[in-house]
Amino acid sequence: MSANSPDAPGTVEVVLVKSGRTKIRYPAELLADDGTRVTVRAPWAGEGVRDFGFVRFEPGDVFTEHYWRDRWYAVKEVRDAEGVRKGWYCDITRPATLSGGELVVEDLDLDLWRSADGTDVLRLDEDEFAASGLAATDPRAASAAQNALDSLELLAREGDFEALFG
Repeated sequence: MSANSPDAPGTVEVVLVKSGRTKIRYPAELLADDGTRVTVRAPWAGEGVRDFGFVRFEPGDVFTEHYWRDRWYAVKEVRDAEGVRKGWYCDITRPATLSGGELVVEDLDLDLWRSADGTDVLRLDEDEFAASGLAATDPRAASAAQNALDSLELLAREGDFEALFG
């Protein structure tokens, strides 16, 4: 079974690209691929602890990551080493591609955090997005990114957020 087959088991390499360069790459267990959404699981791939103030990512954390080939975002459920959900970190990205065992995603700087209980929903890195110049270099992508952030925020605040993964 190839990595592009629905529900194909195995491992993929997640490649996060930002500003044309690879930001991080890490192996992940391929949980499912229905042709539109790819779901993988991986341990925290960063160095040490990353404290955002509203959440800490640290060794032992496990990310179940959902990537879409037709949507401008990726949603990552974060659980601690004991399996307790911390929340969801959402990256605004170009639609993902999976080819040759690599799941490639281009980060567009905008992010959204939703706490496990849904009480905290935070828009992140809007200053980085503005500074990226994407609105001038690729207005269509900038508009799609902003629309994706708005849609995710609305769903995180008022909708059935977890239905995204059903």
